[in-house]
Amino acid sequence: MTTSVGIVGFRGYSGAELVRILARHPHAEPVLLEHRSDSDERHAPRKTGVLRRIPATAEAAKAEKLAAVFLATPHEVAMDLTPGLLEAGVKVIDLSAAFRLRTPETYRRWYKHDHTAPSYLDEAAYGLPEFYREQIRPARLIANPGCYPTAANLAIRPLIELGIADKAAGIVCDAKSGVSGAGRKPTLKTSYCEVTENFSAYSILDHRHVPEVLMNSHLEEGEFSFTAHLIPCHRGILETIYFRAVGTTDAARIVEAYEDFYGNEPFVRVYEPGIVPDLHAVQRTNFCDLGVKFDARTGRGVVVSCIDNLVKGAAGQAVQNMNLALGFQETQGLL
Repeated sequence: MTTSVGIVGFRGYSGAELVRILARHPHAEPVLLEHRSDSDERHAPRKTGVLRRIPATAEAAKAEKLAAVFLATPHEVAMDLTPGLLEAGVKVIDLSAAFRLRTPETYRRWYKHDHTAPSYLDEAAYGLPEFYREQIRPARLIANPGCYPTAANLAIRPLIELGIADKAAGIVCDAKSGVSGAGRKPTLKTSYCEVTENFSAYSILDHRHVPEVLMNSHLEEGEFSFTAHLIPCHRGILETIYFRAVGTTDAARIVEAYEDFYGNEPFVRVYEPGIVPDLHAVQRTNFCDLGVKFDARTGRGVVVSCIDNLVKGAAGQAVQNMNLALGFQETQGLL
């Protein structure tokens, strides 16, 4: 038996990745919710399986008995659709940033406009399973994390909780992302001639994803510096994270701390001391790979954290959250 789940925004990069993953899921049947029928759509070969399509309304979702709906949409659309879907008894897994932050004031500061559904901010479970699995299971609204914060939090939080990083010395995250992280809508900045053979920094000191790292890794804004960069590749995020270590003498101890912290987590992989991952290791997977380099003489530590921004940074993590919320095995459709 399969459970029907809906996808709004299936034409975008994250939405298309959801279709790809759910099409092979043993227990979930994807249903496409039509929100903008005038949007361009890729053509499919003949005899390709055709998925059901229904309007992106709460009434249609309820009539089709959808157990959950993924919102791979802009924030404003997610705020508009979420209340009706929840009222209809449908779980919502939101891939936008609409419900990731805890207060409308914080949202307004970083996103520069008012939140139109603030009463749901307290209810939303932050969908990073490695930290919040038990909050995700019963939730009816799950805020899928941003791609940059996923890679950053999985690397930084153990350093903070285990007392390895000196917060007072500051933590620096130098992050690079493939162009798909900017979404499918064309802009001058993401056009081929602007991106190819180029490398650029953006949103310096005011990137919208910063508060997600502060909130989930227990940092103050003055303790964390983040710069995002656009690299000329399709997918993948690599973050080089710099910190000053306390109470440790070598990379092996930090690697052991990561392994103890994540235990048997199915989607976090730790490398041998001194070895770091690259994008090819994680592309088209739901893994976050972590590698550590440490200089005992100066106390300088570096963690390299890699994910696929469309999978662990978006659609794959959303399916991981769906599996938890609907009672499926957490790794279904992802390994």
